[in-house]
Amino acid sequence: QVQLVESGGGLVQPGGSLRLSCAASGSIFSIYAMGWYRQAPGKQRELVATITSAGSTTYADSVKGRFTISRDNAKNTVNLQMNSLKPEDTAAYYCNADLRSTTLVRYRELWGQGTLVTVSS
Repeated sequence: QVQLVESGGGLVQPGGSLRLSCAASGSIFSIYAMGWYRQAPGKQRELVATITSAGSTTYADSVKGRFTISRDNAKNTVNLQMNSLKPEDTAAYYCNADLRSTTLVRYRELWGQGTLVTVSS
């Protein structure tokens, strides 16, 4: 069994920073891409940032220059450093991974349980 567990959400004032972390655990053979998505109340889930095993990154236009995604392949973790936060960044943030287990089962869309980020004064 494999799973993703996020941490690091919370309440922050506009202009502040937060760092989200996500750890993949279980019988993992290899992790391909990892990423962060978010879903605000009443809105669809949207991509925030992704990173491949080689370190190539993509960002939503709305977070470019403010958010930085990184990963530690040895620890099977992915982080999201969020700076200059805005009220519109308020959402539940979900970790996502495309990985293969030691039984060679491919999980193309594995999701964490989500962590809430609230940006408010």
